Amino acid sequence: MPKITQSKILILATDGFEKSELFVPLEKLKDAGATVVVAAPEKRTIKSWDKKDWGETIEADCAAADVDISDYDALVLPGGQINPDLLRVDTDAIAVVKTFLKSGKVVAAICHGPWLLAEAGVLEGTDVTSYHSIKTDLINAGANWHDEEVVADKGIVTSRSPGDLDAFVSKIIEEVEEGRHEERKLAA
Repeated sequence: MPKITQSKILILATDGFEKSELFVPLEKLKDAGATVVVAAPEKRTIKSWDKKDWGETIEADCAAADVDISDYDALVLPGGQINPDLLRVDTDAIAVVKTFLKSGKVVAAICHGPWLLAEAGVLEGTDVTSYHSIKTDLINAGANWHDEEVVADKGIVTSRSPGDLDAFVSKIIEEVEEGRHEERKLAA
Protein backbone atom coordinates (compact mmCIF):
# COMPACT_ATOMS: atom_id res chain seq x y z
CA MET A 1 0.00 0.00 0.00
CA PRO A 2 1.78 3.14 -1.21
CA LYS A 3 1.62 6.32 0.80
CA ILE A 4 0.43 9.29 -1.25
CA THR A 5 3.85 10.86 -0.62
CA GLN A 6 5.44 7.98 -2.54
CA SER A 7 2.85 7.87 -5.32
CA LYS A 8 3.01 8.94 -8.92
CA ILE A 9 -0.27 9.98 -10.52
CA LEU A 10 -1.07 10.54 -14.19
CA ILE A 11 -3.64 13.09 -15.36
CA LEU A 12 -4.81 12.47 -18.94
CA ALA A 13 -6.41 15.41 -20.75
CA THR A 14 -6.59 17.39 -23.97
CA ASP A 15 -7.99 20.71 -25.15
CA GLY A 16 -11.30 21.59 -23.53
CA PHE A 17 -10.67 20.08 -20.09
CA GLU A 18 -12.65 21.81 -17.34
CA LYS A 19 -10.04 24.13 -15.80
CA SER A 20 -10.74 23.36 -12.14
CA GLU A 21 -11.07 19.60 -12.76
CA LEU A 22 -7.43 19.39 -13.84
CA PHE A 23 -5.77 22.17 -11.84
CA VAL A 24 -7.41 21.43 -8.45
CA PRO A 25 -6.47 17.70 -8.40
CA LEU A 26 -3.01 18.58 -9.76
CA GLU A 27 -2.38 21.09 -6.98
CA LYS A 28 -4.02 19.12 -4.14
CA LEU A 29 -2.29 15.85 -5.03
CA LYS A 30 1.07 17.63 -5.27
CA ASP A 31 0.37 19.37 -1.94
CA ALA A 32 -0.30 15.91 -0.44
CA GLY A 33 3.15 14.82 -1.63
CA ALA A 34 2.38 12.90 -4.83
CA THR A 35 4.31 13.29 -8.04
CA VAL A 36 1.82 14.29 -10.75
CA VAL A 37 2.39 14.02 -14.50
CA VAL A 38 0.11 15.40 -17.23
CA ALA A 39 -0.29 13.44 -20.46
CA ALA A 40 -2.15 14.41 -23.64
CA PRO A 41 -2.56 12.77 -27.03
CA GLU A 42 0.53 14.75 -28.06
CA LYS A 43 3.23 16.32 -25.89
CA ARG A 44 2.16 19.95 -26.31
CA THR A 45 0.32 22.78 -24.61
CA ILE A 46 -3.36 22.02 -23.97
CA LYS A 47 -6.05 24.61 -23.25
CA SER A 48 -8.71 24.52 -20.55
CA TRP A 49 -12.36 25.47 -20.76
CA ASP A 50 -13.27 27.88 -17.96
CA LYS A 51 -17.05 28.16 -17.50
CA LYS A 52 -18.00 29.85 -20.81
CA ASP A 53 -14.74 30.40 -22.65
CA TRP A 54 -11.21 29.12 -23.15
CA GLY A 55 -9.03 29.38 -20.05
CA GLU A 56 -5.51 28.65 -18.82
CA THR A 57 -3.14 26.31 -20.59
CA ILE A 58 -0.79 23.65 -19.29
CA GLU A 59 2.10 21.89 -20.94
CA ALA A 60 1.66 18.12 -21.21
CA ASP A 61 4.68 16.32 -19.77
CA CYS A 62 4.30 13.42 -22.20
CA ALA A 63 2.22 11.95 -24.99
CA ALA A 64 -0.33 9.24 -24.22
CA ALA A 65 1.51 6.82 -26.52
CA ASP A 66 4.63 7.17 -24.33
CA VAL A 67 2.91 6.39 -21.01
CA ASP A 68 4.18 3.30 -19.18
CA ILE A 69 1.49 2.60 -16.59
CA SER A 70 3.92 0.63 -14.46
CA ASP A 71 5.34 4.04 -13.50
CA TYR A 72 2.02 5.19 -11.97
CA ASP A 73 -0.30 4.42 -9.06
CA ALA A 74 -3.41 6.17 -10.40
CA LEU A 75 -5.02 7.84 -13.40
CA VAL A 76 -7.14 11.00 -13.16
CA LEU A 77 -9.56 11.93 -15.96
CA PRO A 78 -10.84 15.53 -15.81
CA GLY A 79 -14.16 16.38 -17.40
CA GLY A 80 -15.54 19.23 -19.35
CA GLN A 81 -17.64 18.36 -22.38
CA ILE A 82 -14.94 18.77 -25.02
CA ASN A 83 -11.99 16.97 -23.38
CA PRO A 84 -13.45 13.48 -22.81
CA ASP A 85 -15.32 13.58 -26.11
CA LEU A 86 -12.01 14.12 -27.93
CA LEU A 87 -10.14 11.57 -25.80
CA ARG A 88 -12.70 8.79 -26.26
CA VAL A 89 -11.94 8.67 -29.99
CA ASP A 90 -8.15 8.86 -29.53
CA THR A 91 -6.64 5.37 -29.82
CA ASP A 92 -3.64 6.08 -27.58
CA ALA A 93 -5.72 7.77 -24.87
CA ILE A 94 -8.21 4.89 -24.74
CA ALA A 95 -5.33 2.41 -24.63
CA VAL A 96 -3.99 4.19 -21.52
CA VAL A 97 -7.43 4.17 -19.87
CA LYS A 98 -8.02 0.48 -20.67
CA THR A 99 -4.58 -0.56 -19.43
CA PHE A 100 -5.06 1.30 -16.14
CA LEU A 101 -8.53 -0.18 -15.69
CA LYS A 102 -7.40 -3.71 -16.45
CA SER A 103 -4.46 -3.41 -14.01
CA GLY A 104 -6.62 -2.74 -10.96
CA LYS A 105 -4.91 0.58 -10.33
CA VAL A 106 -6.97 3.56 -9.21
CA VAL A 107 -8.84 5.35 -12.01
CA ALA A 108 -10.65 8.57 -11.11
CA ALA A 109 -13.02 10.44 -13.45
CA ILE A 110 -15.07 13.56 -12.80
CA CYS A 111 -17.95 15.32 -14.58
CA HIS A 112 -17.96 14.07 -18.22
CA GLY A 113 -14.75 12.08 -17.62
CA PRO A 114 -16.70 8.84 -17.01
CA TRP A 115 -17.49 8.84 -20.75
CA LEU A 116 -13.97 7.38 -21.05
CA LEU A 117 -14.90 4.56 -18.66
CA ALA A 118 -17.93 3.77 -20.82
CA GLU A 119 -15.74 3.79 -23.94
CA ALA A 120 -13.30 1.43 -22.21
CA GLY A 121 -16.11 -1.05 -21.53
CA VAL A 122 -15.66 -1.35 -17.78
CA LEU A 123 -18.94 -0.05 -16.35
CA GLU A 124 -21.10 -3.19 -16.32
CA GLY A 125 -22.31 -3.49 -12.71
CA THR A 126 -20.03 -0.68 -11.47
CA ASP A 127 -21.30 2.01 -9.09
CA VAL A 128 -20.54 5.49 -10.49
CA THR A 129 -21.61 9.09 -10.61
CA SER A 130 -21.04 11.83 -13.18
CA TYR A 131 -22.39 15.10 -14.45
CA HIS A 132 -26.14 14.55 -14.73
CA SER A 133 -26.26 15.03 -18.52
CA ILE A 134 -24.34 11.78 -19.15
CA LYS A 135 -26.27 9.70 -16.60
CA THR A 136 -28.19 7.85 -19.34
CA ASP A 137 -24.98 7.14 -21.28
CA LEU A 138 -23.44 5.51 -18.22
CA ILE A 139 -26.58 3.53 -17.38
CA ASN A 140 -26.69 2.33 -21.00
CA ALA A 141 -23.06 1.21 -20.57
CA GLY A 142 -24.18 -0.96 -17.63
CA ALA A 143 -23.31 1.29 -14.69
CA ASN A 144 -25.28 1.71 -11.48
CA TRP A 145 -25.53 5.53 -11.43
CA HIS A 146 -25.84 7.45 -8.12
CA ASP A 147 -26.37 11.17 -7.49
CA GLU A 148 -23.58 11.55 -4.89
CA GLU A 149 -20.53 13.82 -4.63
CA VAL A 150 -18.12 10.90 -4.91
CA VAL A 151 -18.58 7.18 -5.58
CA ALA A 152 -15.83 4.57 -5.35
CA ASP A 153 -16.19 0.98 -6.57
CA LYS A 154 -13.17 -1.35 -6.75
CA GLY A 155 -10.75 1.55 -7.19
CA ILE A 156 -12.84 3.43 -9.74
CA VAL A 157 -13.56 6.89 -8.29
CA THR A 158 -16.14 9.17 -9.87
CA SER A 159 -17.59 12.59 -9.05
CA ARG A 160 -20.22 14.88 -10.53
CA SER A 161 -18.80 18.38 -10.93
CA PRO A 162 -16.29 21.00 -9.74
CA GLY A 163 -18.35 21.40 -6.56
CA ASP A 164 -17.29 17.86 -5.60
CA LEU A 165 -13.52 18.34 -6.07
CA ASP A 166 -12.58 18.22 -2.37
CA ALA A 167 -14.36 14.88 -1.89
CA PHE A 168 -12.99 13.63 -5.24
CA VAL A 169 -9.34 14.33 -4.38
CA SER A 170 -9.73 12.98 -0.82
CA LYS A 171 -11.15 9.72 -2.20
CA ILE A 172 -8.32 9.45 -4.77
CA ILE A 173 -5.78 9.71 -1.95
CA GLU A 174 -7.67 7.14 0.14
CA GLU A 175 -7.92 4.69 -2.77
CA VAL A 176 -4.25 5.08 -3.73
CA GLU A 177 -3.22 4.34 -0.16
CA GLU A 178 -5.43 1.21 -0.15
CA GLY A 179 -3.28 -0.12 -2.97
CA ARG A 180 -4.08 -2.02 -6.13
CA HIS A 181 -7.55 -3.47 -6.50
CA GLU A 182 -8.58 -6.61 -8.37
CA GLU A 183 -7.95 -6.68 -12.08
CA ARG A 184 -11.05 -5.58 -13.94
CA LYS A 185 -12.60 -7.29 -16.93
CA LEU A 186 -13.28 -5.05 -19.88
CA ALA A 187 -16.09 -5.63 -22.35
CA ALA A 188 -14.93 -7.17 -25.60
